Amino acid sequence: MEPIVPIRIGGYTRMHNLLPWRPNAGFENTEVIPLTSRSILNYPLDASEKMGTRPLKFPNLITGYQRNPVHASHAALYTRYTPQEWFQKQVKYYNEADSQRHYSERMRSDAVRIIRNAEEKIQHGQYDTNRRLGERISDVTFWRNEVASELERMLHEIERLQDSRGVLEKAVRDIEGPLHIAEECLYHREARKGTELVHDDSEKCLLREVESLRTNQKKLQGCLDKCKDQLRNCRASQNQLELDLKNKESALGIDTVCHHLSNQTHGIQYYSGIEKFDPCVSEQESWADAANRIVQKSQNERGRSSQLRTTAESLINKVSQEMWNTWSNSNSSLAHRCSELLEAKSKLQQHLQKVQQEIFDVEKNLELMRKAIADKSYATKVAHTRLEARMHRPDMELCRDYAHASLQKEIEEINHQLERMHKALKELENQHQKLLRTRTMLEHDLALKIDAIYIDKEKVCGLRRAYPVNALFRF
Repeated sequence: MEPIVPIRIGGYTRMHNLLPWRPNAGFENTEVIPLTSRSILNYPLDASEKMGTRPLKFPNLITGYQRNPVHASHAALYTRYTPQEWFQKQVKYYNEADSQRHYSERMRSDAVRIIRNAEEKIQHGQYDTNRRLGERISDVTFWRNEVASELERMLHEIERLQDSRGVLEKAVRDIEGPLHIAEECLYHREARKGTELVHDDSEKCLLREVESLRTNQKKLQGCLDKCKDQLRNCRASQNQLELDLKNKESALGIDTVCHHLSNQTHGIQYYSGIEKFDPCVSEQESWADAANRIVQKSQNERGRSSQLRTTAESLINKVSQEMWNTWSNSNSSLAHRCSELLEAKSKLQQHLQKVQQEIFDVEKNLELMRKAIADKSYATKVAHTRLEARMHRPDMELCRDYAHASLQKEIEEINHQLERMHKALKELENQHQKLLRTRTMLEHDLALKIDAIYIDKEKVCGLRRAYPVNALFRF
């Protein structure tokens, strides 16, 4: 078969116009005939003999152009690149490769330099931190030793101050005996009748004795209160010293562990965002000032405690001498007086009846006040329940609105009224107790009026036959 070469220029041109990206190479189309299944080697290749199968036919480039000149013109006009463009493209690739290689080398050099700088700075930072931790350990150790020494001295001072407090407490208790005797003598002398009720020297001496005993008791009690307050302050300083010592021991242990940490230590790990969190509550200077203040406060408290112990010893000696002098003067005056005058029995009975009636009225008011206070508890519970229930509102609904303010104002008003009522109740209770004590005193005095002479000679003088404070301040 002859190759079919269609020469239809119009149709060929329309096909390439529809496909503008396909170049027009100018070749002719050729039909390819497939071979049979038998191998071509089975046939003789003698030129004189005819081949059993015709060979493949390929297009003739030269004759094709000659037969169809339009193809050659299209091939020449639609060539894509020129040799100059091809050369420039290669030069461009070479320059791009050189620039990228140089940039990569510079980046590698910068990376190595950054690694070395980072290593140096990190090592220097760790060295500086280790040095700072060492200095911190030295500072904490110094102040720990100072606090421990001051704590030991404070414990000895507290022990001595406790001994002084015990002596003062014994002195205050021992004054109760003479004071009770003197007051009882005055009570007995109030039972005198008629003209025997005279404000004589014996009564004046007894009053001076009672006043002196109460004054001395107040002095001793005041000194005892000061001793208790000072002991409380010393214990507070002791507590501060112990707490500060414990904190310094803990901080010293933590800093020691941190000082021995290194890059090869086991158990180190990451804590995300730890460098942004600042839990510190003091600076280096304020920390040292705080430790110094604690030690200085302890020293001041020890100084005041020592001065207070000296004052207590001198006060005890002075009170003992004054008590003996007043006791001797009262006994000397009572040796000349053995009678007493009592008030009229009817007047006492009238006062006693009035006091009894007043006690009855006060008790009724007390019950009324207690009931009124109890009734206010329901309103208080309602307001508290409302306020507590509104606290469970979610998110932005937990608003400080007018209702919340009204509830708070209501609770404050209820508490104010309850406070006033409790205050009035307390005053009534105090007055009730006073009336009870007054009634007891009147009843007691009324009973003493019956046997005034017996009380004056036997009871009053009999109570003062022996000094009841022989071992008052023995320690």
